[in-house]
Formats: sequence, C-alpha cells, structure tokens
Amino acid sequence: MNVSDIMTERPASVRLHSTLREVLDLMEQLSCHHVPVLSSENHLIGIISDRDCRLAMNSPYIMRERWQDQELVNHLYARMIMSPAPVVIAPEATAEDAARLMLSRHISCLPVMRDETLVGIITVSDIMMAFIAMSERITRT
Repeated sequence: MNVSDIMTERPASVRLHSTLREVLDLMEQLSCHHVPVLSSENHLIGIISDRDCRLAMNSPYIMRERWQDQELVNHLYARMIMSPAPVVIAPEATAEDAARLMLSRHISCLPVMRDETLVGIITVSDIMMAFIAMSERITRT
C-alpha cells in the first residue's frame, strides 16, 4: 500500500499572511488538524497543526483577558505560528515508510510532495484507518 492510496488529495491550505482566525475556521470547516502553508508561488513552506494553534492562543508568556483572544486570532498570522520546512514524503512511498517516518520524527502528518508540488497530506489517522480496513479484509477471508 502506497501513500497515494490513503492520503487526502489536494488538501486545503493557507498562505503566510492568513490569520489564525482563517486557519481555525478552515480546520473547523474541514474537521482537520493540519493545514499546509504555501508561499505566493505555491511552494510548501510550513505546516500548522491544531497544537500550534492552541499554543499560540494559550501562551503562558502572554497575560490577557479572554476578550483579547478575538484580537489575537485576528492579528496572529500563519507565518508566526507555523512549523517551517516540514518533513515530507513522496506519493510513491509505502504507507509503512510514512508510519516509520512519523514515529521517528514524533509528528502526526506528512505533506505529500511530487517534485515541488503539494499533492496530498497523510496523517496518523489515515494510516490507522488503512490498517483497520486491511485487518477487516483479512478477517473476512
């Protein structure tokens, strides 16, 4: 089984100048936990996880009232909270290679790149769902 068999194709993405509000709205709308960040030339330059968003909102270094959260989500930008230069994988790689890479790097998703083009995203959930489907097929036979 290859990454291309279980990845989410053409994932939604944001730009460097997207606000935290836009990122959060997109994650909620799509029920996803990771959003790639693309440059104006459509090159992958980062990734934002739901954890990155939570850390940005709940920074222990910023003392503020809850009403100030609205200001924060409108004035924090993707470039400020993203993880730059994410680890990537090719669509031809095996799902096992993706799982090993995620485990060794302690990450829960990989942007899938063909040359310099983002073609998908694969997450731990994708791998677990594939494992369950494979296990069910084996059980039925």
